[in-house]
Amino acid sequence: MTRPLTIIGSFVSPYVRKVLACINLKGLAYEVDPITPFFGNGEFERLSPLRRIPVLIDGDVSVSDSTVICEYLDEAYPGHPLLPADPKDRARARWLEEYADTRLGDLFIWGLFYQKIVHPLVWGEPGDQARIDKTLHEDAPAALDYLEGELPPDGFLFGDIGLADIAIASFFRNAAYAGFEPDAARWPRTAGFVERTLDHPCIDDLLRFEDVQRNAAIKGRRQALLDAGAPLSAESWGEREPRKGYMRL
Repeated sequence: MTRPLTIIGSFVSPYVRKVLACINLKGLAYEVDPITPFFGNGEFERLSPLRRIPVLIDGDVSVSDSTVICEYLDEAYPGHPLLPADPKDRARARWLEEYADTRLGDLFIWGLFYQKIVHPLVWGEPGDQARIDKTLHEDAPAALDYLEGELPPDGFLFGDIGLADIAIASFFRNAAYAGFEPDAARWPRTAGFVERTLDHPCIDDLLRFEDVQRNAAIKGRRQALLDAGAPLSAESWGEREPRKGYMRL
């Protein structure tokens, strides 16, 4: 019997969500060590020298960085393609995923989600209100203006759903957790695209585990996820205390 893939990372992370959604598209079995951001023991650091999540373990192979993981999955496993076949489309898909991981990550994770939710929860102090305000009033609108010219009015970017669609939409779920959603009157293409992508079963099926991880206390989170039917690994790469400044969400 083939051992399932193991993913180390939080269900709430947009980078982990992207990988899990791609695994779902491929129809592969997996298990998750739901490590909390800013935690992680020495073995985790060996697997992920930059202390970032997610990490994929596939037998004797370990891979870190969500983009590298998704490209590995597409090359190693048949089934639903994650990137388009045409070289020009593939290049554009890779660019849009990169834009999501860098620009949308900076805005929606570090500018909103981290400041409004993670920082107060983990460190017990308020986030940077000036950065929140700049994100909401300057930087996020500019990013959405760009996406409005790139995203399709219906369907997905390259026919069926793929890596670029998932990468973009994933960050909007965290933005929504922080209270921000695209204005459908100002950015109709973006709002519609995000809604239908997040509603796709490959992503939507993960929502119940995200809700558990967001709402359960850290000490009781593993059991709460098990009770919700999450496919958790027996082994954990976590530790009891957070390490400030470590681990990308």
